[in-house]
Amino acid sequence: MTIESKNVYMPVVIAGCILVMLSFGFRAGFGLFLEPMSADLNWGRDVLGLALATQNLAWGIFAIFAGGIADKYDSTRVLLAGILCYTLGVGGMAYSSSQFAIVSTAGFLVGAGIAGTSFGVILPVLVKLVPKETQGWALGIGTAAGSLGQFLIVPLMQLLIETTGWFQALQIICLSCCGMILCVLPIAKHSRSVSKEASSEPAIPIFEVARLALRVRSYLLLVFGFYVCGFHLAFITVHMPAYLTDLGFSAYLGAISISIIGFCNIFGAYYAGIATSTFSKRKLLIAIYIGRAIAITFFLSLPISTVSVLVFSAFMGFLWLATVPPTSSLVATFFGTRYMSFLYGIVFFSHQVGSFTGVWLGGWLYENFGSYNGVWIAGIILGLIAAILHFYISEENYSKKLQSSGDITHA
Repeated sequence: MTIESKNVYMPVVIAGCILVMLSFGFRAGFGLFLEPMSADLNWGRDVLGLALATQNLAWGIFAIFAGGIADKYDSTRVLLAGILCYTLGVGGMAYSSSQFAIVSTAGFLVGAGIAGTSFGVILPVLVKLVPKETQGWALGIGTAAGSLGQFLIVPLMQLLIETTGWFQALQIICLSCCGMILCVLPIAKHSRSVSKEASSEPAIPIFEVARLALRVRSYLLLVFGFYVCGFHLAFITVHMPAYLTDLGFSAYLGAISISIIGFCNIFGAYYAGIATSTFSKRKLLIAIYIGRAIAITFFLSLPISTVSVLVFSAFMGFLWLATVPPTSSLVATFFGTRYMSFLYGIVFFSHQVGSFTGVWLGGWLYENFGSYNGVWIAGIILGLIAAILHFYISEENYSKKLQSSGDITHA
């Protein structure tokens, strides 16, 4: 479905961008709670680290089901359920006093909340709504909104922690999550119209869609490659503030580092979206993963200072979510947009398995060996592996090869 008038689709684009900005912005700042909560509650960093790792894994698992529901019905009910889970999770996180409680709230509930309010639901809405020639722009601006949230919200979260303490900071964030519901209103109207048009087409069972898609080699390589993206992002987001504090830097430098990553990726994600419509998506992803490996190598090789932290954050930030527009666009290239939310959800699950690995491994290695160096080195190796995998991706539309089993295309 395409709607030609900007007056029709721009309110949805704006609402979707604000929702992603809030959802991703709050999520990016949870690493700031690692040190103060662990100190006050007498936890090792592996306790909250496990909760945040579980959050990433839950995000990936629920993203598959959220995508399937959004494709079959409409995105409105997914967004509302996501906001409810997000609110309950952040609120419950403030009152958690055991590992089980923190994993249940900060892990499973918040993870489900992010799954229902972030890229996996919003980006397919935008792609289905805007004209085909502006889909790259929509992917870019939707992804950039998440980075804008990281840039604006993470410093505010650090300020809240410094001025009110981590407990009250979580309560304020919980109340802020309730405001997300205002963003759903303009999306709901158009989500229903898209779903009505999609429901008039021949449909096949959602798990049959998955089975057919996973027979495509290029799709499988994309799934495995996105694991590396998640590993990089989650490890740095959660452990960078504590890593810098351990080296003697102030807590503010950690918050500024995450904020700069978000600021630079506003431009990186936006231009990646534009480039997705112009250049080879496969080659773009290869360049991004090689660039990340180079950035981490230089960061570890040079003496770590305030300047090196800021330069690394800026360079890494430009590449941060730049993977999202070409990756999601490749899913649409392979199979069309009819089941894009679900099929992107499968790719994103791999991303979140990588996120779980990066966060958990960072906490485990620190508690057992007192260092994060092993995870940094793993990030370099994985970046190079991802680049190699993407060399073998073919940018073809595979729908015709699957016609005999059912039509999964909606151009």
